[in-house]
Amino acid sequence: MAFQPHEKEVSEFVAARRIGEWISFTRNGVEVNGTIFKIMDNSVIVEISHEDAKEIGAASNMTVISHKKYKIV
Repeated sequence: MAFQPHEKEVSEFVAARRIGEWISFTRNGVEVNGTIFKIMDNSVIVEISHEDAKEIGAASNMTVISHKKYKIV
């Protein structure tokens, strides 16, 4: 028995997001800018500079940010 996919309503803010869009967010007290790499239901994967990744203590230059925690630059 397979379950049917459940269609979620997407907010206007999330629906307007595009890959490659510049965003800004704060992590560990540091304001960081990056580009959207992938858009998911509740968050985005963002590509940031290696320097910013080091400064905020991220393991790589890709990080996940909730839709509630960033703004468009």
